[in-house]
Amino acid sequence: MSSLFQVQDMPLLRSAFIALSHNRPLRRFSEHSKLGSRLNSRFIAGMTLDDAMRVAEDVNRQGIAATLDSLGESVTSESEAHRAADVYHKLLDAIAARNLNANVSLKLTQMGLEQSAELAESIAGNVAEHAHATGSFVRIDMEDSRLTQITLDIVRRIHAREATRGAAGIVIQAYLYRSQADIEQLIADGIRVRLCKGAYKEPHEVAFPRKADVDKNYIKLSQMLLSSPIYHGLATHDEAMIAAVKAYAKAQGIGPDHFEFQMLYGVRRDLQRNLVREGYKVRVYVPFGTEWYPYFMRRLAERPANVLFLARNFFRS
Repeated sequence: MSSLFQVQDMPLLRSAFIALSHNRPLRRFSEHSKLGSRLNSRFIAGMTLDDAMRVAEDVNRQGIAATLDSLGESVTSESEAHRAADVYHKLLDAIAARNLNANVSLKLTQMGLEQSAELAESIAGNVAEHAHATGSFVRIDMEDSRLTQITLDIVRRIHAREATRGAAGIVIQAYLYRSQADIEQLIADGIRVRLCKGAYKEPHEVAFPRKADVDKNYIKLSQMLLSSPIYHGLATHDEAMIAAVKAYAKAQGIGPDHFEFQMLYGVRRDLQRNLVREGYKVRVYVPFGTEWYPYFMRRLAERPANVLFLARNFFRS
């Protein structure tokens, strides 16, 4: 079975899982079956807001911050977008009431971007106002490259408003060629960035096709972020990337309070705990909700070796 996960097979597996993330019949079966629930429990906090709160409290007790994400994307109506936003308003109130070290993350397609850019900006802006009023923060997630520019434009406008200044940040994907220029602009605007490698299937015209080039770009972009005066998040489970960040920060005299490492719930818990023991700030992305299937498949696409891990634990239980 281990031959399934040889390095040369990774691009094929990645493409297969990304394709499966769009498979509607498999999604319907997975999200409504006991088998699906057993498989997702490693990476999904649960189905309800209370499940997310329990996980956030647990990771806080370990000295780890949390980012809460109500899973869902590509709503089909304005009323659906408002219902999705209502969950985030409840999340922000619950975070404040429980005094959690946590914030929230959302997708603009979940806020109605594909119905109207103005609708998505209005709804996301209202969530950012609520975050600002409660002393929290909202991260606007990045989706596939066709939405990169509009996402950047909306986040910059939200950040420019007095009622939401500093309360909204963005995600930048290292595999896109354009990301260096985007980060330069975001730093100039004073906007907080979460840097990740990227989890969508993109054409070679817009994204680095080779992992080595993505890694090289990730390191370059992380150094740009570390050298800025803004508090950023570096999202990776790759120990080589983490070592590069540590080395650069040490060489430049950048303290561990100036940035945070970000990781996914259920992935490399050992590494999360080790970083906390070493004095680094760590934040875990905690997804929850019934619409978990696309997220789950993208996690497998990012790291196909997770399939082997899931299989071992599934048949052990």
